[in-house]
Amino acid sequence: MTSVGIDVGGSGVKGAVVDVSAGDLVGERFRLETPRPADVTNLVETVAAVAAEVGPADHWGITFPGVILDGHVRTAANLDPSWVDVPGEAMFAEAVGGPVTLLNDADAAGLAEVRFGAGRGQRGVTLMLTFGTGIGSALFVEGNLVPNTEFGHLELDGFDAETRASDRAREVEELDWPEWAERVQRYLSHVEGLVWPDLIIIGGGVSKKTDKWLSHVDIRTPIVPATLQNHAGIIGAAVAAAART
Repeated sequence: MTSVGIDVGGSGVKGAVVDVSAGDLVGERFRLETPRPADVTNLVETVAAVAAEVGPADHWGITFPGVILDGHVRTAANLDPSWVDVPGEAMFAEAVGGPVTLLNDADAAGLAEVRFGAGRGQRGVTLMLTFGTGIGSALFVEGNLVPNTEFGHLELDGFDAETRASDRAREVEELDWPEWAERVQRYLSHVEGLVWPDLIIIGGGVSKKTDKWLSHVDIRTPIVPATLQNHAGIIGAAVAAAART
């Protein structure tokens, strides 16, 4: 049985065949830029193009940067409002020509990290936070996912947290790493006080640059960078799809 994961992000759509027993990509990853606008028509066409390059497959797992309930997209903060309340799972299934499991992108990355990466074997409460275009979150209790947490949209300094502490905010406001880390510190302290995790895993592009900023963050909870990097969403999506059938 062949499982493919496709990771839909704010800047790129990436896909690959996945060995779901080992958590490894099989062959090359294929990537296209996320279309602008990232409306329903454009994004479905882009996912179909990625699928054509990496498929065929028996199981398709596709991530989406928003809340997913019963295969429907309920939020799309960093894509296009045309996605809200769309039956995304059914639309993607038609586009790729096979059964699709659609899930939140941070949830998918977290699934991969908990099973194969930085959270493997961790007991208690594990929180995965991805810093990129926005801030994604995935919460696990004894390895079990609590889906669709939206901790990136908590209030920070009177604003939506991801507009202040995401990697995009760092770039747009031209913050240096210590300045950005100060915001991340306040954000993490707030989240820590809400869920009291035993471990925080940091994903997204900044996980590869922790030497530049993590030493400026001091909270109770141990913090570790993700180990699967940009492959986590692809792997987690494929794992979720294979587990569903």
